[in-house]
Amino acid sequence: QPAPGNQSPPPPSGGTPINGSTQMSPPPPPPPPPPSQADTYSRAEVNREVMGFFESGSRGLAEVVAKAFRDQGQPTGFIKGNEGGGALFVGFRYGSGTLYLKGRPPVPVYWQSPSLGIDLGVNAVKVFTLVYNMHDPEQIFQRFPGVNGSIYFIGGFGMNYQRSDPITLAPIRFGVGLRLGASIAYQHYTRTQSINPF
Repeated sequence: QPAPGNQSPPPPSGGTPINGSTQMSPPPPPPPPPPSQADTYSRAEVNREVMGFFESGSRGLAEVVAKAFRDQGQPTGFIKGNEGGGALFVGFRYGSGTLYLKGRPPVPVYWQSPSLGIDLGVNAVKVFTLVYNMHDPEQIFQRFPGVNGSIYFIGGFGMNYQRSDPITLAPIRFGVGLRLGASIAYQHYTRTQSINPF
């Protein structure tokens, strides 16, 4: 029996001895922190921006914004813009606006979108889009599929969700001939204007 002083200490917890040495497994990376209050827009800030943009304090607009906050929480940004389009079962939309992210300079954006389904009429609308979980303006330049069943109407305003994980967009529209469509395939956001909706 070896002397007490010659005994090897047990390997550290979680280690496996290999050829006399201990191989340690690295700890898993920590999850990303949730957005802080400083990275998001409060309900009061969004209300001020959206009410001024639509020049309306209607109950319908307030209810749409309230639903977005209930569903998604505080946004990290928003887009102010205008959109036009037309459809006869197959439709197209084109828009332009400015992306505002908390703590970032404004960035111009354009978007194009095909839509399918019961989608009749011609429209020109103002669009205020709430932006969630986006911290770099470059993340906007991609396609955002529409979320089925997310269309919400009240008091002349309409909202639906578009999502490309982990980012969610919530466009709020109002205008003569409001047209969200029964099935929105996606919305493509680009740096420059394009006539190709695909």
